[in-house]
Amino acid sequence: MFDEVAHAYDKTNDMLSFGQAKLWRRALLQKVNPVSGERVLDIAAGTGTSSMALKKPGVDVVAADFSKGMLAEGKTRYPELEFVFADAMKLPFKDAEFDVVTMSFGLRNVQDRNVALKEFLRVLKPGGRLVICEFSHVSGLLGIFYRLYLKLVLPVLSRLASKNPAAYSYLSESIAAWPKQPELAKDISNAGFSKTQWKNLSLGVVALHSAIREK
Repeated sequence: MFDEVAHAYDKTNDMLSFGQAKLWRRALLQKVNPVSGERVLDIAAGTGTSSMALKKPGVDVVAADFSKGMLAEGKTRYPELEFVFADAMKLPFKDAEFDVVTMSFGLRNVQDRNVALKEFLRVLKPGGRLVICEFSHVSGLLGIFYRLYLKLVLPVLSRLASKNPAAYSYLSESIAAWPKQPELAKDISNAGFSKTQWKNLSLGVVALHSAIREK
């Protein structure tokens, strides 16, 4: 499914999010705040757009994804990046290899997020940082309108904007089934992370979860 939408994936996301996707990537960059000498693993990196934002001078960024189509598109766009085919539940990296592990809009697509979270912990160095940017839940009256948008409006827009509208029907279904912010924070802590916290972006349409591997 992701192989088929790789070519237009970023443009379609920007359109369907009404430009908010760029703001979410900026918030992720500010939270990760990579510094020279650090090694960063960007999981579910897709075409590498999020990875390029993290690639500051002296920062080593590895862009990993489970979609070969996304990786092929990314290698064409950003030949300066290191792309790796990787399953989030069985990462092909050594223990304690990275200073930062980040994942944007991909944890929903993993078969077992708890297995993946433990893998993220494994490949992080002691003191390493985890930052996850993921669609989440809007509360209150606004949440009702948001859920109606996901159920009724998004599928219509996706049929107009994408060659594979089924991919975006899946998007709305996976968001509806996704755990709320406190539940995901609990899963992260149960995986062995410390200082778990989250911040809502766009009123909770997206949540930025972060944590530390202490030892």
